[in-house]
Amino acid sequence: MSRLWDSGVPLDQRVLAFTAGEDHALDDRLIAYDVRASIAHAEMLAEARLLSEQDLRLICAGLAEISASHARGEWRVPLEQEDGQTALEIRLTERIGPAGARIHLGRSRNDQVLAALRLYLRDVVADLAPATEAVAEALEAIAARQGEVALPGYTHMQPAMPSTVDGWARGYAAEIRDDAEGVRQTLRRINRNPLGSAAGYGTPNLPISREATREKLAFAEVQEPVTAVQLSRGKAESHLLFELTLLMQDLGRLAADLLLFYTREFAYVELPAGITTGSSSMPQKRNPDIFELIRGRSATALACLVEALSVYSRLPSGYNRDLQLIKAPLFRGIDVCSMVLAVLPAVLGGVRFRPENIRLDPSIHAAARANELVVREGIPFRDAYRRVAAEIAREIGEQ
Repeated sequence: MSRLWDSGVPLDQRVLAFTAGEDHALDDRLIAYDVRASIAHAEMLAEARLLSEQDLRLICAGLAEISASHARGEWRVPLEQEDGQTALEIRLTERIGPAGARIHLGRSRNDQVLAALRLYLRDVVADLAPATEAVAEALEAIAARQGEVALPGYTHMQPAMPSTVDGWARGYAAEIRDDAEGVRQTLRRINRNPLGSAAGYGTPNLPISREATREKLAFAEVQEPVTAVQLSRGKAESHLLFELTLLMQDLGRLAADLLLFYTREFAYVELPAGITTGSSSMPQKRNPDIFELIRGRSATALACLVEALSVYSRLPSGYNRDLQLIKAPLFRGIDVCSMVLAVLPAVLGGVRFRPENIRLDPSIHAAARANELVVREGIPFRDAYRRVAAEIAREIGEQ
């Protein structure tokens, strides 16, 4: 099968398989967004009198039908067509004839895929930010339910100062809400219109309007100058992956706490049987696999960030094919985080603290005792520190 830009010379199938990689499969999640951007581009061409009204109607109707068919699962991007942009143009031309070939005027696959990707990422942010806040809400519900339960606060894995379930749960909730805000802030780079930059150097001799497509697609601004567009590739993607990494690390630390609290030695929390798994050989065990996997998947998030950053870190200006490799870690990082956020609120709803198993050693109040001496006697804190340390040593010796 000859592709649109083969100039009559078919590409060696081994080269096609290598250069296309998994791009054709990855692009399936961008088809609906590519169609939206393509319709906006066609409408702009018609307004600039570069496309007839009749062709515009054919293009818009054809793209809508192709998108609906894709959404129903009736077709997928094949390897032979390499990517979603090519697949759409081929299907459109087959459906409506020569008018389908006119839609590529004034654009390149470079700004086309970037427009679709940014529209997709806008929706990702719109989904992930409230999903993140739902985890914070689940933690705040734990605080409301059992906030008064005492907990030891740890430093260096040693009991350090007294705390409560309220302090523990709301501390995590506050950071996770901050993560949600960080996710939203990635829109600063995402919400810029790349259309009209074409292959990175604009569209000479064509009276196109980048502002028109910006308005139609509700981008916050046109990305200027056109040479900045390809230089920006990977930055919005990495920014989002960075924020997701921070979020997943917070969720990993939350999971690590709950794993410790669930051990028989601690037994601070109980988990319903419906969220734990059994052992293949030890009948007495219920395993908190869900939290182990959440803890482990924080490593996946970090790996996706590092991979995306590494792809474009040393590229020269302009478009380079390496950039297509950013999609895989981007989508994987998004999917991993989405999966964790989908399950965690319900799981946290089943967490119950067991106050009967939580004991605070009297020495945990040592800092408060030292502070009290300072206030009551006016002595320097270091003197109070030494007095309390000596008192605690005597108390331990007398036991």
